[in-house]
Order: sequence, then structure tokens, then C-alpha cells
Amino acid sequence: MKIKFYKYQGTGNDFILIDNREGNFTSESQAIAKFCDRHFGIGADGLLLLESAEGYDFRMVYYNSDGSPATMCGNGGRCIAAFANRLSVVGANANFIAADGPHHAKIDIQDQAISQVELSMKDVIPADIGEHFVILNTGTPHFVRFVEEPDSIDVMAEGAKIRYAPEFAPVGINVDFARYNGDKIYVRTYEKGVEAETLSCGTGVTASAIAASLHTGRNSYQVITRGGKLTVMFERNGVTFTNIRLSGPATFVLNGEIDN
Repeated sequence: MKIKFYKYQGTGNDFILIDNREGNFTSESQAIAKFCDRHFGIGADGLLLLESAEGYDFRMVYYNSDGSPATMCGNGGRCIAAFANRLSVVGANANFIAADGPHHAKIDIQDQAISQVELSMKDVIPADIGEHFVILNTGTPHFVRFVEEPDSIDVMAEGAKIRYAPEFAPVGINVDFARYNGDKIYVRTYEKGVEAETLSCGTGVTASAIAASLHTGRNSYQVITRGGKLTVMFERNGVTFTNIRLSGPATFVLNGEIDN
């Protein structure tokens, strides 16, 4: 059976998106991994299903590029909101449910094209705060380490070392290497499930901004990734972070059909 797919990217973090409101997509992890393979498939950091959900505009179901189910993806959440707008499921606002809970997206349309998508993220209380690191869950767990120069880090080697550390087993953890300066942050992320560095990670960008706020007290940041720029804003009461919003581009790339 042929299934129509779409591909979107948010600051270089790319996804295969499928309208699964009729439940026709039934592929298992091995097939999903093949679809996401950059040499033998379409190529993507993950696969997102848009499904029906009572009380919401839609449900977001997210799979990592290795085919494993995942909880939340910030850039993916922004991309699926743009996708839902393309399908006329939503207009300028979307209320959807993901594995980590409900989310709201504001879709900014300029000259009949989507320019930005702002996504609400779950409230956060960091699990552990060290002098040079913060552990927190922004929809998926992250270990943020502050370094003088992220580009001097071997992200594949150092990221994998922390991701597979015994204290984070069996689930593992995403790893962010970040540097902050005023209201700007530069971050590189090793993502579990992809098992590599991605050009951008929405939950990692959010985690890095919250972690930086613990040092600077700021409540908004421009975050620079290797794939582009995102904005993170929030409210803070001590170490409790609420009204967290992640904003940036969500861009249609292409569409086609795959065999399910």
C-alpha cells in the first residue's frame, strides 16, 4: 500500500511526516529506520505521525531515526504544527497532545507562507544542578554541559560517553554542549535514538536556555545551532520554569509516496 509522506525541517532538524488519521500507517521500527536512513531511504532525524485525538486538534506520535518510540521533539512539534496547517487541520493556532502532554502552537503566516512557529513546552524543574552541568527533562531528558568552546568538543565521542553512562541506563540521555554569552547561546547536541549529532534539537535548545538561566537569571535567549537560530522564552520562579516557548522556522522540503 502506498502512503503519502511529507518532509519538513526546523533549523536543519528534519522529519518525515505522515497523516495517519485513518490509521493506515502500520510500519514497525525496522521499516521506520529504513525510511529515515540517509543512504537507503528518504533520510530524516525522525518520523512523525499526525493522528486523531479526542479533545485536541491532533495527536503527535514521534519515532527516532532508529525506529524507537520517543516522547517529545521540540522542532518536530513545530514542524507537525506547520504540517497540520498545510492539511487544513488547524489555522493559525494548534492544540495537540504528545507523549509528554498537551502543547499549543502559534503559526505565523506571512505572504501566504509560514515564517515562524512558536511552540509551548512542558513546565520544567531541573533534576540536578552542578557547577558546569544541569540535568533536566524538557519533554525528553537532557544533560547540558557548559564548555568554553563547543566546536572544540568531539560531540560524537563525548556525547556517546555521557549518553551511555550507567547512571542514565537503560533509557539514556541526550547531551548538549553549550556556551552562553549574554542573551545568546551556542549549542551542539548528541541525540539518543539518532545516535549522532543533529544540526539542531528543540528540546536541547530549550534545556540549554533553562540551564543558562540558572547562571544568568535571564528569561529569554537566542539560541544558535549548526542548523540555524531559535528563540526560547519562559517565566521562572526559583528553579521552576513555566510558560516555556520555543520559536523558529518550520519549513516544507518535499513530499512523495512510500510503500507501507
